[in-house]
Amino acid sequence: MSYDALLDMIGQYGYAALFFLLWLGIVGMPVPDEVIVMTGGAATSSGLLHWLPAFLLTYLGVISGLSLGYGLGRFIGTPILNKLRKKKNMDKYLRTSERLIDKYGSFALVISYFFPVVRHVVPYIVGFNQMTFRRYALISYTTGLIWTLLFFTVGQFAGGHVDEAMTMVHHYGLRLLWVPCVALAAFAAAKFALKLKRRGSA
Repeated sequence: MSYDALLDMIGQYGYAALFFLLWLGIVGMPVPDEVIVMTGGAATSSGLLHWLPAFLLTYLGVISGLSLGYGLGRFIGTPILNKLRKKKNMDKYLRTSERLIDKYGSFALVISYFFPVVRHVVPYIVGFNQMTFRRYALISYTTGLIWTLLFFTVGQFAGGHVDEAMTMVHHYGLRLLWVPCVALAAFAAAKFALKLKRRGSA
């Protein structure tokens, strides 16, 4: 689906289009999430949508689609993974996801955001492995907020050049990993400092 087709859909269905296009990513929509998020940003810079509701619906679309995968993996488990393995080319994404989790543990949720398809598979697997929802939400929702803001902002500056921006993202994508890493580290440090402060005042 082209940038113009996405804009037409947003023009027809408004903010809901951003949410449902991202939420449906869980069933393999043929449009990269990055393109949808950047198109949402471009739509705000052109005045088609207002920034705050567009960003909120985009963010909710991102995390709800991934959370659905987590829930399916946790409560249905093996049948979902077996079904995924039968899909064409999915086995390589499952292997990549499993390697990331084996190597990086919970941090694989952060890394997976920068790999199309893998970002949808990792939540299945961590859910299947019975990661608590609290831990999943803390890591995935925080990273998702930063990831969405990053690509939404790129879309605002890219305007009608989203396709070209996407090419650059694919080229430099992994180099952007420092953004959520630093943000997560700052979040963890702030949380730890707040806990120490509460203990000190008790």
